Amino acid sequence: MIKIIIADDQKLLRESLKIILSSNSNFRIIDLVSNGLEVLESIEKEKPNIVLMDIRMPEMDGVNCTRVIKEKYPDINVIVLTTFDDDEYIYNSLRYGASGYLLKGSSLEELSSAIQTVYEGGSIIHPKAATKAFKLFSDMANQKVNKEIEVQSDCVMDLSKTEWKVIEKVADGLSNKEIALSLHFSEGTIRNYLSVILDKLQLRDRTQLAIWYLQSGKKQREV
Repeated sequence: MIKIIIADDQKLLRESLKIILSSNSNFRIIDLVSNGLEVLESIEKEKPNIVLMDIRMPEMDGVNCTRVIKEKYPDINVIVLTTFDDDEYIYNSLRYGASGYLLKGSSLEELSSAIQTVYEGGSIIHPKAATKAFKLFSDMANQKVNKEIEVQSDCVMDLSKTEWKVIEKVADGLSNKEIALSLHFSEGTIRNYLSVILDKLQLRDRTQLAIWYLQSGKKQREV
């Protein structure tokens, strides 16, 4: 059962999303909230797997809320759900660790698929935003947007061969399920590996891990 919080400042939209998603027996809507502060309060009580997050909300917007969630609760995944597709929102949402970016008006099939994909460790971006997102990640990897992510050399030396394989698969964009199939492990084992890897390298999430590997980790592995 995938536990979901829906965050949107429009009550009608919150209720509509709840009705639509509740038709899937694998989803459980555990709370409906209207701003980022309410999201954080709800997380402390409910411990969701997924937050469907609007961007423009009072008190605390979806971008800043995503940042706080990923800093405090890295295992909770955020799917940004918005009517806006401009560069700033895409950049900041993904930079702070959102796993998905969908436009409002997506079909039940698109929403359900996105939630399942993100829950399994993957990422999903609406086609209208995908081109911009791919350019963003390319720029990040080439240090045009983000400064280089630094990891202490002694932390890198502590990585095992299997952990390096997992990191490589993450950088290739594979979900936990795909990595598990590729390396012949269970998804739970891969999640454990990722948790240990992030702790060793003192990185926030798999996005930072992928960027670090593309920027300098691959070269350090080859040394």
